[in-house]
Amino acid sequence: MASKIMGFMSLIERLINRVGDTIVHIKILTAILALLSSTSVWASWSAVPGPTTGAPQVYGTYNAGCLAGADVLPPQGRGYQVMRLSRNRHYGHPQLIALVQHLGEYADARSVRLLVGDLTQARGGPMPYGHASHQNGLDVDIWFTLLTQHERLPPAAIEERSMRSVVDRARGQVITEHWHPLFTDLLRHTALIPEVERIFVNPVIKQKLCHTQGEQDWLGKLRPWWGHDGHFHVRLACPPDSPECQPQAPPPPGSGCDEDLASWIQDQRRPPPPTTTPRPRRVPELPAACEHIRTLP
Repeated sequence: MASKIMGFMSLIERLINRVGDTIVHIKILTAILALLSSTSVWASWSAVPGPTTGAPQVYGTYNAGCLAGADVLPPQGRGYQVMRLSRNRHYGHPQLIALVQHLGEYADARSVRLLVGDLTQARGGPMPYGHASHQNGLDVDIWFTLLTQHERLPPAAIEERSMRSVVDRARGQVITEHWHPLFTDLLRHTALIPEVERIFVNPVIKQKLCHTQGEQDWLGKLRPWWGHDGHFHVRLACPPDSPECQPQAPPPPGSGCDEDLASWIQDQRRPPPPTTTPRPRRVPELPAACEHIRTLP
């Protein structure tokens, strides 16, 4: 890592030497300092070895928060397998761990096993890559891939297997051969759990369910969002034991099978815009308690 940083700094130095404008120098150096600062923040949270002891407590929002007293989800359990264990993101509030285990039991009763993606880091906080949310222990990704009940993945597959999309974005349709009937049952069952506040899915998936399930209130918890074509993202409401958890506004009433959903589909089918310079990631402003939680032994 140190050699990579030194190489990067050498490259920047050569760039600065080619530019005579002092203002440009300042802008480049400011960008470098911001990048190094933000990288160290993300790395400091991902490097935390384990959760804190004591009672669970959620702080802040899903996109700017942390977690004390997290539980760890065992890598395997009845009806599920956690993927990409090397990321060390299989922690969560006890309610979230209980939810995943419940969904695993639901799958096992139907002779299949779920693949579970990221929950959160040992003490939550911002992640170096992959998510803006998943910071306070109330989010989990479930893949749109099912194993047979007794199927076991080798370690290499657990780390390297890729999600399979169930959406043809260009045509605005679900890929029939990739869509298992149990996905509909699983989404309905999950949405009807009172602690579940919302479930993010690709808009094409919600459109399919609106067409096949009709105007049902549980569909209102399914929120269209970009991506989410190889997994669905379950989010719990703030738990009663965590007064410092900042809730998200609840989904609007009704099924959400409306013109707004249709606009999501149309936007997704449009050609992507020309490549532009990506915006630098902004370090979230965390609650004051989070720094104390991060540095606890």
